[in-house]
Amino acid sequence: MSTPPARSHGRKAIRPTLQPRELITDTPDLHGVWKARVITLFPQAFPGVLGESLTGRALQEGLWQLETIELRQFGIGKHRNVDDTPAGGGAGMVLRADVLAPAIERAMQGASGNWPLIYLSPRGRPMDQSLMQSLARCDGVTLICGRFEGVDERVLEHYGIQEVSLGDFVMTGGEIAAQALIDATVRLLPGVLGNQASTEEESFSSGLLEHPQYTRPAEWMGRPIPEVLMSGHHGKVAEWRRAQSEKITQSRRPDLWRRYQTPKED
Repeated sequence: MSTPPARSHGRKAIRPTLQPRELITDTPDLHGVWKARVITLFPQAFPGVLGESLTGRALQEGLWQLETIELRQFGIGKHRNVDDTPAGGGAGMVLRADVLAPAIERAMQGASGNWPLIYLSPRGRPMDQSLMQSLARCDGVTLICGRFEGVDERVLEHYGIQEVSLGDFVMTGGEIAAQALIDATVRLLPGVLGNQASTEEESFSSGLLEHPQYTRPAEWMGRPIPEVLMSGHHGKVAEWRRAQSEKITQSRRPDLWRRYQTPKED
C-alpha cells in the first residue's frame, strides 16, 4: 500500500541562488503559499510563539511559510561586523548599508509579484488591521528586524522600504514586532482559523472594537450572562452586540469612533 503524499506534494519550487547552500534555510518553497522572510541577527528567535497554536499548526500544514535570513553571515571582516558608529557622532551603533544590501538581495530572490519589503521601526506607520488585511492579500512579505540605533538611511531610500511600527515606544530590536505582524497577518489567510466569521466579527474588522464575550457558567460570582444572549433571538443578539461595540469604541477609542462616524456623515 503506497504512502499518501504530504500536503505540500506537487508544490515544491526550485529557486536559483548565488548563496552557498549552508546559508539557506532548508525549507522548500511551496507554490501559491504566503511566505514571511525575516532578516534578523537572531534567527533562533523564530518561529517563537508563531510555532504554537493555530499559526504553528498552519505552518506545519503548509498554509504559510517562514524563512529566516541571518544578517551576521553578511557581516564585514574576520568578526563579521554588521554595524558602525553614526556619521556625525552620537551614541549607539547603526546597521551598515553594505551589510544590509546583500541580505536584502538574498531575501528578495524569487519574490516576484506583490511582495512588500518592510523595516520594523518606531518611526513607521502604525500597525493596524487594514495593513494586515493588505499583507494577507500579498504573495509574501520580507521583514527587516533592526537593532541598535537603526539602519543606514540610504538602504531605506535605495530599496523604497516601507517602515512599520508596533507602537509609540522603543524596543531593543524588531523581532517581537515582526512576530506580531506575522501573527496578525497569518490568521487572516484562508484555512488558518477555519471559521471565516471569526475574522469578520472581531475587533477592527468593522471599524469598531469587539463586543463583550461570555461563556459557561451562566452565572459566575453573582454575575449572570446578559439575558439577550440566552434568548436565542439572533436578530436581538446582533443588535445588542453592535450597540456594545459602538459603546466600547466611543468610550475607549474616540479616534476609531470618529473614523467610524465619518463615512456615515459623508
